[in-house]
Amino acid sequence: MPKSRPPYPLEFRQQIVELYRAGRSTKDLAREFGCSTQTITNWVGQAAIDAGKPLPGKPGLTSAERDELVRLRRQVRQLQMERDILAKATAWFAGKSGGTSTSSSNS
Repeated sequence: MPKSRPPYPLEFRQQIVELYRAGRSTKDLAREFGCSTQTITNWVGQAAIDAGKPLPGKPGLTSAERDELVRLRRQVRQLQMERDILAKATAWFAGKSGGTSTSSSNS
């Protein structure tokens, strides 16, 4: 199983992208800074999308759109969980009050 590591700091990623834009190859940057060429390629592609100039054939979400999508998915999960809890509570209360009557039938 591959090792996981904490995300690279934003400033570091931005510096790598700037070096790439200045003419350095992903292979040289990967060797010098200890990250994979695919990682650098991903950063360059995301920076292009964020700048409104996605690479040809590589459409995608901006970082802001991606953050919003993550937030909205989390909110949907929370709302679904709340809905399920309310449905179970409603069923429980309906079952508890369905067999008894609170009115008196003496006249």
